[in-house]
Amino acid sequence: MKKIILFVSIAAAMAVSCAEEKIDVGRLVDNYALVTIPAPDLTGITDNGKEVLKLYRLAADEVDKIYWQQNFADGESFLGSLADPAEKLYAGINYGPWDRIDGKPFLPGYGSKPAGARFYPEDMTPEEYEAFPDPDKQSPYTLITRDGGSLKTVWYHDAYAESINKVGDYLKKAADVTIKESVRDYLLEMIEGLKTDNYYESYKAWLEMTDSKMDLVIGPIEAVDDALYGTKASYGAYVLLKNLKRTEELNALSARMPELQQMLPGDPANHDFVPGGESDIFSCNVLYCSGYTNAGYKVIGINFPYDAKIQKELGTRTIIFDNIIREKFNRTVFPVGKALLEDAEQPHIDASAFYWIIVFREIAKGLGVKETVNGKGTVAEALGNEALVMEKAKSNVLGTWLCAQEAEAYHFSAIFQKKEVLATFVTNTIRSARFGAADPTGVANILVYNYLLANKAIKWNASGRYSIDYDKTWSSLETLGAEILRIQAQGDVEAARDCIAKYGSAGLESQSDKRVLESANIPVDIRFAYE
Repeated sequence: MKKIILFVSIAAAMAVSCAEEKIDVGRLVDNYALVTIPAPDLTGITDNGKEVLKLYRLAADEVDKIYWQQNFADGESFLGSLADPAEKLYAGINYGPWDRIDGKPFLPGYGSKPAGARFYPEDMTPEEYEAFPDPDKQSPYTLITRDGGSLKTVWYHDAYAESINKVGDYLKKAADVTIKESVRDYLLEMIEGLKTDNYYESYKAWLEMTDSKMDLVIGPIEAVDDALYGTKASYGAYVLLKNLKRTEELNALSARMPELQQMLPGDPANHDFVPGGESDIFSCNVLYCSGYTNAGYKVIGINFPYDAKIQKELGTRTIIFDNIIREKFNRTVFPVGKALLEDAEQPHIDASAFYWIIVFREIAKGLGVKETVNGKGTVAEALGNEALVMEKAKSNVLGTWLCAQEAEAYHFSAIFQKKEVLATFVTNTIRSARFGAADPTGVANILVYNYLLANKAIKWNASGRYSIDYDKTWSSLETLGAEILRIQAQGDVEAARDCIAKYGSAGLESQSDKRVLESANIPVDIRFAYE
């Protein structure tokens, strides 16, 4: 196979201006609280299992190199060119010279970040893309490059062949070492998936791998970085250790996926998808992450795979990151609530409610519809670049809506009420609006925040703090959730664009919040160090 080497000349990316204002990068670093991931307690893990974990981490490090190429350039060379320690650290957090909070360059000499990252030629026009006849251009696993001036597609397994071969070698060694047959099957299928960009069998094997205390999520897994067409997937990896006791509790929800689907608001025709019967939920601690999963702010749960065929046939796996949820609540969510909620609302900010909000947010990613109901294809195809914003907003809104109902019915082992769910959700929404609108996750956060504000579910007072109307918050979640389900089911891209245009930009209140939180030295998010 022809090896394609993606190369971005740093000099060519520069648009040097002597008049540029110096940015205090050290202050930007402080936006991310340092969280040390301790060496894991491997009690009960065999020597073979410990060796497998080491190989997982080596594979994740190689994936990190691929992600650097997708997002900017060769990471080692770029970071080595930076003399200032703060600039080097922040460039490592952001995987390049652009701040993932606001999308702007924080290093002198760089222009705007390309909307298509390194997935497309920077000079490609929309007309040129539309006229390009190759159907593989829409695959999540191809790059669009130039060949003598004309566009051509290059499969990921060709573009990143050197690193993918190394990842495959590490996974093969892990497959040889493991004593778990299900783990061996998954790793061998993942090797094949990485080498062919066909992940059906590897996703299937992953969902069938239920008896391992460890987990590895690896490969091109998220399309957030493609702000041009919202299709190209970024490489990332998680190395995880399962919390067996909590997983048992969470898995009681798995059998209820069809029931939860029926509970969704709005016209039942807009959520008639039946999730696969093999869906499950794991509680895990993150031991290591790399690539997309390590860039900028950290997610606190995932719901994979995204493949609609797999979701329909087998379901999804929700993984909740216990240690990250705990750190996020203590370092960001609770302090934001103390700073920005009125005194009467603060007692309702609850750690257990936050945990279960995240659980249901991830579950909600597997609910709704995956195919439009009127023949427009998949939701992703019909909504295009707006699809991810709608999906992120949907999972946030409907996850909370379901969680509040479960709390009201006393379905949790922890004791908290609907009011705690709503107050904690509002606090987290205000906090998440700080992420900015540089990617679909940030836009979705701002959209939900502005919708609550516009519908007077939350009120920004002269004190600079918020009061909450709990009844209006509840009805707003129901109304917005039903509308997003309708947009997705109908493939109504114009309504999606209108919604994002109306609610997807940060207003004066959010900007005021940002200044208050910066003055109080409350971090935006967390970053990792490892023992």
